[in-house]
This record gives sequence, C-alpha cells and structure tokens, in this order.
Amino acid sequence: MKLKHSLKTAIKRVLPKSAIGAYHLALTWVAAVWFGFPSRKLKVIGVTGTNGKSTTAIMIAEILAAAGKKTALSSSIEFRIGKECWQNHSRMTMPGGFLLQQFLRRAANKKCRYAVIEVSSEGIVQHRHRFIDFEAAVITNLAPEHIEAHGGFENYRAAKGRLLAACKKNHILNGDDKNYDYFSGFFAKNKYVYGIADKSRKINDADGETIEARDIKTSPKISFKIGDQRFDLPLLGEFNVYNALAAIAAAQSQGVDMAVCKEALAKIGSVAGRMERIASSPFEVFVDYAVTPDSLEKAYQTTRQDLAGKLICVLGACGGGRDRWKRPVMGDLAKKYCDWAIITSEDPYDEKPELIIDQIAGKNKAGDNVEKITDRRQAIERALSRAKIGDRVIITGKGCEDSMCVAGGKRIPWSDKAIVLSWMKQNRFPDSK
Repeated sequence: MKLKHSLKTAIKRVLPKSAIGAYHLALTWVAAVWFGFPSRKLKVIGVTGTNGKSTTAIMIAEILAAAGKKTALSSSIEFRIGKECWQNHSRMTMPGGFLLQQFLRRAANKKCRYAVIEVSSEGIVQHRHRFIDFEAAVITNLAPEHIEAHGGFENYRAAKGRLLAACKKNHILNGDDKNYDYFSGFFAKNKYVYGIADKSRKINDADGETIEARDIKTSPKISFKIGDQRFDLPLLGEFNVYNALAAIAAAQSQGVDMAVCKEALAKIGSVAGRMERIASSPFEVFVDYAVTPDSLEKAYQTTRQDLAGKLICVLGACGGGRDRWKRPVMGDLAKKYCDWAIITSEDPYDEKPELIIDQIAGKNKAGDNVEKITDRRQAIERALSRAKIGDRVIITGKGCEDSMCVAGGKRIPWSDKAIVLSWMKQNRFPDSK
C-alpha cells in the first residue's frame, strides 16, 4: 500500500496534467472495447452533484426495482446487481474506468435493464464517464467542494456539466439550485425540473416537465405532495425531500408511474451513514457523511429541529491538503449550531491531525463550547458521555466509511457506528441498532 501510494504520487509530480488525462481516457477506451461497450445493453442513469448523490442513486434504484425493472447500482456506499449487494470498500465514489466498464458488463450479462451510477467530478475529469451511453443525467445540487483539486469553483462546475454534455436524452435538474441556469443551458431531448413550490425561485414550465413538492413536513419524517399524491418517507430533513424529488423525476423520465414511486419510497430504509440514526434512547445518536459546509449546515439544521435538549457534535476535516479553505468555515458552523462541539481527526493522511484541528477551530477557542480531541474514538466516547436524556449527538465526516486514511498511504479499520454501538452496550443502553 505504501509503495503504491508513493508511486502514484511520483507519477503525478512528473507527468503533465494533459498526459495524465490522456492516460485515463485511453484506459477507459480500452476497457470499453475489452468489455464490448456494455452500456449499449443497458439504460444508464448517472447521478452527480455535490451532496445527496448516494441517497438519490439508491432511491432511483429502489423505484426502478419496484417497477419490475432489474437494476444495477454503483454508489460510494454499495454495489448492486439485481438482488446481489456488496459494500464499496474502495472509498471511491466512482470506480476507475476499467472497473466501471467491468461492472456494467457484469450487469448486462445478468440481464439488468438499468444501471444507476454515482458520478464524481474527479471521475469525470479522469474520463471514467466516457464511452457510456447515458439514458439520463441527474444533478442534485452544487456547492463549493474540491476547489483546490479543480483549480476553482468554475472548473468544478464545468466538470459536473460534462456529464450533461455526454447525455443528450434526459436531464433531471434541480430548479432551486443557484447553478440551475448554467446546467439548464446544456442540450437534452427531454428536461425534468424539480423543486419545492414555495421557494423564492419559481420554476418555469417552459424549461421542461416540472415536478414540484408542496405541503412539506420534515420531522419526525418527511412528507410532501406532488399533485394529488402524498409521499411519506421514513427519513429526515429538507435535503431528503430534494433527493426524493430528483429520484421521482428520474423515474418519470423512464415512464414509471407516480404511484410506484410513492410505494417504493415509503419502504426505503435509512441510508447507511447518511443521517443514520444509530440510537434513539435515552438520547439520539446520528452518523452522517457531511464533508462540505453546505451539507454540514443542513445536517445541523435538521438535528436541531424539534430538539428539546442539547445538540452535541463531533466533526473533523480531511487532510492531504484537501479543501483547506473549508476548515474554519465548518468550525464556525459547529460554534453556531452546536451546544457542544468536539473537533477531532477524520482522515488526516500525511498532515498533522493537530494542525487540521486547529484550523477547523479557527478563532473558536477551546473551552467556550468547543473541545479538541485528536483521537476520534475518544472524541466520540466523550460526546456520548456528555449526552443526557433528550439530547442529540451527531457525528459527521465519515458516514459509513470502514477505514481511516493516515500517514504513509495507510488505512486503518474504522467505523463510527461500531464505536457508538460498543459504547452504548458497555453503558447498558439497549435501545440502539
């Protein structure tokens, strides 16, 4: 692992970006040829955006399966081919070009009709989306992320737009997103625009078929109406309303009846590591991925809703030079929303964890409502020990990831959920999953 990490770093330093891009493009083309362009045997739906990709992709797959269409799924959480399901251990949102084409070939050989693929900006830059015939492209939302890696927000947005450029059939767009006007400029035969009816931005019917939610409730579960249909989902937060709307719009583009969408979404369980409730008594504990300021704020707003007690938060930020700009922003959000915030390690890579923690804390001095604990296990256990009846604990940054990336390209086994469950059991709190 260490040798592989060093070799990869050396190659990036020596080769110009254009050469690296050509290498990835060639690899994807060879893979597509080798596996016989498998997407031609499937209807492929690509889901991209900053937040909500995994949940939206899973929702689309569940709806298509409920409609009787055998479906494959590639997401940052899991892979599925029909009823066969296995965890994604790679920590990659989108598999490399060779692995993705191999997955599509396997899905085609298993007689899947659809494949739903979570698409990342890095994957797009590395041409992993090329030589795939996309039936539909879904944009969830856009907020600053991977700014250093892309060389600015405009480049990051343009990378997302390249998925739309690769799909000429059906575009599913978030009409309430600030970047809607940019994404709506890409050509598609059919456009489906979703949003919430009472938002300040009004969706123009001329933009395409509209799917709007009204009469919305977000706690203790989400509920909304589309036309005369009432949708009830056992999930939390307005962000999951948008995820559901994106999935419904994608299903509509494939002629799936609205009643099927309603039934499938009503049965959907909690998505691993995405606002996942791990314990409900004597206090609630949530684990959520939330690695951007936008997603972190939405997670905090959701867990503060109808809260009788205090909100206790555990957060960190990724190392390796990734998005350093967001560290103090996330610390300020924790200071604003949390009654007590514990800043800890997330995936430090080759950076000193203490330095990352200090950058997150910024001007927020330890001792106000902020505490610094480098060891993530200790930080989680500290948060749980502080919680009292009626409080909520939210642990963000890793979601359902099963490893932590540390110095030297090493990974150590990890699970936020397992740590919570172990602590709850040791302290004799049985009401946890």
